[in-house]
Amino acid sequence: MDAEAIVENRIYQIIASFIASLPQYGMALVVLAVTWALARVAARLFRRGLGRTRMRRSLADVLEKLASTVIWLGGLLIAAVIAFPGISPGQVVTALGLGSIAIGFAFKDILENFIAGVLILYREPFRLGDFIDCNGIEGRVEEITIRDTHIRQTDGVRVVVPNAMLYREPVNVLTDLDHRRTTITCGIAYGEDVDAARAVIRTAVEALPSVRRDREVQIFAKAFGDSSVDFEVTWWTGSKPVDIRRSRDEVVAAVKRALDEAGIEIPFPYRTLTFREPVALCRAEPRPRAHRPPEAAE
Repeated sequence: MDAEAIVENRIYQIIASFIASLPQYGMALVVLAVTWALARVAARLFRRGLGRTRMRRSLADVLEKLASTVIWLGGLLIAAVIAFPGISPGQVVTALGLGSIAIGFAFKDILENFIAGVLILYREPFRLGDFIDCNGIEGRVEEITIRDTHIRQTDGVRVVVPNAMLYREPVNVLTDLDHRRTTITCGIAYGEDVDAARAVIRTAVEALPSVRRDREVQIFAKAFGDSSVDFEVTWWTGSKPVDIRRSRDEVVAAVKRALDEAGIEIPFPYRTLTFREPVALCRAEPRPRAHRPPEAAE
């Protein structure tokens, strides 16, 4: 048999095998169509069921996609077994497992952020609108997605942070409560009465509207400074960054005004110079005026 006849026979076998397998391919297509319909119905049912709960919308979307993915994997497995009867389900599962490992190594960071996003959405360590601080990134949480979290900093800059970083690193949730404690340092001169100054500062701070009444204002003598006795003034106010800045401004202004009205000195640094030997003071001789030549005659 010549080469041309061998090629023709091979082509005939391929065509015959394809025609014989058409019913199987048709069944596989039907399975894929049913899988598509089931995935849509399941997504719709998930959307309706989860919409009645208080679950985050982002987490509901994740569960909906996971359910659709599981249905599609099952449908593809059944379709592959029907279309290629020589392949056992175990072989298909093994191939999918090896493929998953390869995909996992290739998209390690993406999968890590995806899993971290699911855990963040499920555990809710912080919520939309919270002010958080992580690795020097401080701002309000605007959006939480599967891959990343969008944070609006106080200067207006929008920062997109990978979820893996927020799950792995410590996160300070600044607005977990509606109040926070803040502190300033205030100094008085060494010649002033410490107890009297403390009473004046306390009265001034407690009268401010931004200072919470249900929390104690704490004033402690902190240290002996270079030119002052330093007080640590601590109080509670709102938890947002703007609340902290506004309240600190009010407290500083009120304490300064109260100490001035009470005649208590807020010192500035003093410097005392000491010489080992007496320094002779001499009168400075007047500098002679420069001789100006007469103007030339015209």
